[in-house]
Amino acid sequence: MTSAAPPPRLVELAHAHGVATEYWDWLGEHVTVSADAIRAVLTALGVEAGDDAAVETALEGVDLAPWRRTLPPTVVTREGWTPWVHVHVAAGSAVALEVVLEDGSSRRVPQVEHLVEPREVDGRLVGEATFALPGDLPLGWHRLLATADDPVDAATTEAVLVVTPQRLEPPQAIAHGRVVGLQTQLYQVRSAESWGIGDLRDLTDLATWAASEHGADFVLINPLHAAAPVLPVEPSPYLPTTRRFVSPLYLRVEDVPELARLGDTARARVAALGEQAHALDAADYIDRDTAWTLKKEALRLVFDAGLAPQRAASFEEFCTREGDGLTTFATWCALAEAEGLPWTEWPTGLQDPSSADVAAFREAHAEDVGFHRWLQWLLEQQLGATQHEARAAGMALGIVHDLAVGVHPLGADAWGLGDALARGVTVGAPPDQFNQLGQDWSQPPWRPDRLAELGYGPFRDMVRTVLRDSGGIRVDHIIGLFRLWWIPAGGTPADGTYVHYDHEALLGILALEAQRAGAVVIGEDLGVVAPHVREDMRERGLVGTSILWFEWEDDRPKPPEHYRELCLSTVTTHDLPPSAGYLSLEHVAVREQLGLLTRSVEEERAHELASIGKLRSACVERGLLDPDTADAGGTDAVVEALHRWMALTPSRMLAVSLADVVGDLRAVNQPGTHEEYPNWRVPLSGPDGSVVSLEDVKRAPLAGRLFAALRGDPPPAP
Repeated sequence: MTSAAPPPRLVELAHAHGVATEYWDWLGEHVTVSADAIRAVLTALGVEAGDDAAVETALEGVDLAPWRRTLPPTVVTREGWTPWVHVHVAAGSAVALEVVLEDGSSRRVPQVEHLVEPREVDGRLVGEATFALPGDLPLGWHRLLATADDPVDAATTEAVLVVTPQRLEPPQAIAHGRVVGLQTQLYQVRSAESWGIGDLRDLTDLATWAASEHGADFVLINPLHAAAPVLPVEPSPYLPTTRRFVSPLYLRVEDVPELARLGDTARARVAALGEQAHALDAADYIDRDTAWTLKKEALRLVFDAGLAPQRAASFEEFCTREGDGLTTFATWCALAEAEGLPWTEWPTGLQDPSSADVAAFREAHAEDVGFHRWLQWLLEQQLGATQHEARAAGMALGIVHDLAVGVHPLGADAWGLGDALARGVTVGAPPDQFNQLGQDWSQPPWRPDRLAELGYGPFRDMVRTVLRDSGGIRVDHIIGLFRLWWIPAGGTPADGTYVHYDHEALLGILALEAQRAGAVVIGEDLGVVAPHVREDMRERGLVGTSILWFEWEDDRPKPPEHYRELCLSTVTTHDLPPSAGYLSLEHVAVREQLGLLTRSVEEERAHELASIGKLRSACVERGLLDPDTADAGGTDAVVEALHRWMALTPSRMLAVSLADVVGDLRAVNQPGTHEEYPNWRVPLSGPDGSVVSLEDVKRAPLAGRLFAALRGDPPPAP
């Protein structure tokens, strides 16, 4: 990208579409976005801006856009608000506006006195009528219907109306106290019965153990989003093929009721596949490829056995409820198996999900499409059972799921959602002190304009599915609901710019769906964010995120009393080593080995040791750590003291990492690497590097100490 500054009219056009033309970088320096970058981003938004004439035409289109349509595509408001809705019809025509509520009832919307001169639009004189929505509309997804008394075109126009809560009311346990929980990567939690990867039965057992033995209120897990159904299986839970549907890798085969319908030969084959899969549990590597190969064959055998009549009715109801989204995803999975990936190399007729060729394929491969629908049905049932058992064991929230920031650029959503995702750009982050070249996450972003045109349906459906049968949702990189860093194809992260989203609409929809699910929303708002982001989150009742190692005031650890109240606070996170690893400078050793340090290893070690020393000293000052233990470097005692530090915060949610419970040293992810480090493939391990099973977890001596520390219970007598 060239560095030419944008002309004023291009700047005006960019701002009209929410595209930033300048920003302040991590060094506090003012940066002007190049004209080329702005034009590329506008092109990805469907705006022609290649030259000055195109810019002028586009600006005229911005001005006339609301006048060219009867209703705005979507109106998102809050409960109790009375926003005006402008309706555009032929000048002189009468028009009526009504709201059709979710329950089918309707209400007329009163018109207000607001005189606006008609405008000539595309050779036609257009007038504007203004209506005030009543403030007593119920929460939910409604419809606006405008009917014009126009002798030329007496049509009824429809738009989506969403009424969202003023503030998400948190579950009672958070509203009136504090909850303590566990956070883990589910694929690491392997039991003797796992098929090489932690599954939903393992999650159930982990949750009931944590609740019954340690009073845990929730388990926060990694995203369970689906990867492509063909090899190699993408290891990163944060780069899924879709965010709406779930990975069948997490199914427990033995918990599928249809297993009982198998004949002797098929049953023996499933058992043999299970034995092969169990052997993977001892490996020091999460082998998703082999695990999926074995599990998929077993599940297909079970599927081929057919459904009992009473189960068939439930399956059909599920397919009807999930509608076209499920059909599109299942079709893509069947196509991926038949044609391979990437889908951009499929025959042209198969690259469009709405084409006749795709419809013909779906009919010819109905069994394969049905198999992938069936897998999602099973996942919904097993997820529901897990949440039920977690709550029955005493958890206040149960399972809290994670929502990744985006999807694979060549995945099912990129194929099935069409232009709801932008083309020719990827999402990333500008250069900062930790990644001085910036980051390119390779993911296509939502187009904010198309989301509104689609009534925010794709966003709603995704959030609704993740929230089903859960106690909450953690939204990774929640600032992406405010703005995202778009990088034009062929450019570096430094060549990008911010694109702004309607955060009022997105946060409101998130709060609406969470309130209906009785769930909490946790926004991952780490790092440097605009001050209004955290204020907007707090106002809407969303929980923030704080990590001990990132919380400093000047050159001292932030006092626990200064932490936020509406916050999930933890000692560590998945982008850092577990606490024992951090204290032993595992993160420095790995980055030195991989050549990722930006200063000498001696300087890095000295810097990290100084930070650790300050935290130890602060714990000693608070009486949380014996000074002799601190000086001797007793790792378990320091880890316990750090969790006692968190108990002193006012934060309503606290969590301990399962990796800390077992004394693991290795990080599950090393930012800035791809194949250089086994990201997302490291199993749960003990301090000596040995693989730790779920059975071992239940015997971990640190479990009781760390949960007691988070609750603020007095330490046991020496």
